[in-house]
Amino acid sequence: MSVSVENLSVAYRSRLGDVTAVDNVSFTLTDGEIMGLAGESGSGKSTLGNALIYLDARMKQTGGKVTLDGKELPIADSKVMRPKRMTEVSLVPQYAMSALPPTRRIGKLTGDLLKSHGVRNRDEVLAEMKRRIELIGLKEDVLSKYPFELSGGMRQRVTIIMSTLLDPSLLIADEVTSALDVSTQRAVGEMLLEFRDRKFVKSIIAITHDLAILAQIADTITIMYAGRLAEKASTSTIVDSPLHPYTQALIASLPEVGVRHDQTTLTGIPGRPPSLVNPPTGCRFRDRCPFAFAKCAETPPFEEVKPGHYVACWKVSQEEQGK
Repeated sequence: MSVSVENLSVAYRSRLGDVTAVDNVSFTLTDGEIMGLAGESGSGKSTLGNALIYLDARMKQTGGKVTLDGKELPIADSKVMRPKRMTEVSLVPQYAMSALPPTRRIGKLTGDLLKSHGVRNRDEVLAEMKRRIELIGLKEDVLSKYPFELSGGMRQRVTIIMSTLLDPSLLIADEVTSALDVSTQRAVGEMLLEFRDRKFVKSIIAITHDLAILAQIADTITIMYAGRLAEKASTSTIVDSPLHPYTQALIASLPEVGVRHDQTTLTGIPGRPPSLVNPPTGCRFRDRCPFAFAKCAETPPFEEVKPGHYVACWKVSQEEQGK
């Protein structure tokens, strides 16, 4: 087991008080696992991913712990975390295509990155970067170019190479396929798979709202809603046999290949997620859930209802117990 997150809570400081964006979250990743993390905007996906590598000045850990390769990851201590970034846990940030400074060539950016992390064998690592650039079908002259001279897909792939250059155990890929055309999305997804298979990275958390992408690359999918986990299972289970009403609604809202939508109307999810400034008690999905009943006023546990299948829903728990 490479990653274990236990009862993690992360809050943002605000003038109204602490706003808990990640609330008592627990999950594990095994070596080699690609876990997709999905949910609506504002569900806490990016906050959870960022918390595993960098808590900025607005954020603070309010509970729980994170273990990586058997050792606790001191995420609340930025100074201690600094040497662990890129080497043990790394991040491809949201809007990564805009993350590269436009006035520095790619090769110079890479050298600066290695220097800032105290890498001594820089020539060897730069040689490895050239090899990985060629591995994904780009040319070595990418290193002599400025970011604005590259296409969006090329910048995205270069950013992923830089983020995995020191072979971290965990890579957090936050919306790495957003703003890309369909063919480039597929290429970036295949790149993540290849880097995992070549052991450039042990495990990956792929954060996105696009379940179609996760269906192509993820081994498991975790669904997040209003700061809490709703469901986690194998990708095939989430796509074909979801149990949580929220997951079912997400799947039902996706367009199907070959279906003409001038004849079929997509099903949306009524309402909107609750504010995390003052979230409701109990199940946070209950105001939008067609199956809500009195018990939903209590917080459901995130529990294993079938082998490898975790759900936080009183209705599902009752149904599974009745079988």
